Amino acid sequence: MKRLFLALNILTNCILAEAPVTLVLHGGAGVERARLTPEKEAACRAVLEEALRKGHAVLKAGGSSEEAVTTTIIILEDSPLFNAGRGAALTRDGTTELDASIMVGRTGLAGAVANVHGVRNPILLAQKVMLRTPHVLMTGKGAEDLARQEKLRFEAPDWFLTPGQKERLQRAKEKALPKGAYVPVPGRDLSLLMGTVGAVALDKDGHLAAGTSTGGLAGKLPGRVGDSPVIGAGTYAEDGVCAVSCTGHGEFFIRNAVAYDVAARMKYANASLNDATHTIINDKLKKLNASGGLIALDSRGNVSTPFNSEGMFHARMGPDGVAHVAIFEE
Repeated sequence: MKRLFLALNILTNCILAEAPVTLVLHGGAGVERARLTPEKEAACRAVLEEALRKGHAVLKAGGSSEEAVTTTIIILEDSPLFNAGRGAALTRDGTTELDASIMVGRTGLAGAVANVHGVRNPILLAQKVMLRTPHVLMTGKGAEDLARQEKLRFEAPDWFLTPGQKERLQRAKEKALPKGAYVPVPGRDLSLLMGTVGAVALDKDGHLAAGTSTGGLAGKLPGRVGDSPVIGAGTYAEDGVCAVSCTGHGEFFIRNAVAYDVAARMKYANASLNDATHTIINDKLKKLNASGGLIALDSRGNVSTPFNSEGMFHARMGPDGVAHVAIFEE
């Protein structure tokens, strides 16, 4: 009887030990009500929910947080509605340069790519850097050669170009371009600085992962790299602490190591996920006139999605399987 009780107790504890599988995603900060038609809003919400459900299905089936993150981001990269992969923002010269990163909390391993051309899903290339090389960050031709070696899918340059991003570039060019590229000053169109997609996930074994992918800023100088492929700035994951993916004016996120700052505040100052994220976005960055937001998830399934721009495409789904999709403060 004692042995039976012990076995049942162990089994019960194992069941109870399963983490609350959770997925959170974003489709970029900086969205403005005045520029979002009802038709576009409906289309964006549909893609966000599709990505959310498919990524969460991976977790419900017992898949890893890493797999859930890549599954989610691929859908967002393939959509022309968001600034990543197809639909990426255009450089000053009208080309696309793609950045992405992924980090796995269980091992602390990470992979990232910057300034790549033609790779359909940069998040998969970032994952290959993590899994197939001893490196963390690869750029340009070297990263593209790795993509070919790993037989990742490429697309022609025109596949990435969308009418929406061409219009954004034209708006950027109509502004004065200090230092040769569009930069923010009071009164300028901050929506040109925004975009990016990302996801964070917690699997049943309690492992966290985070990923981010972007085309960068509209009208940026060719060769510019933002925070999205910088581990600790745009992406960070650490088991037992949190997973973070950022979106916004990347130069500020790099200089302030935003993604890691969330984890540091939690680890060293015992801040909650909510307090850490809101202090950074709505206090620290706001004082610097830096616009953007982030999504974050801790090891208990707590979620935080602060942003200081007018809106941010974001969605979440927990163990109950209910989809929550939002754009503005709702």
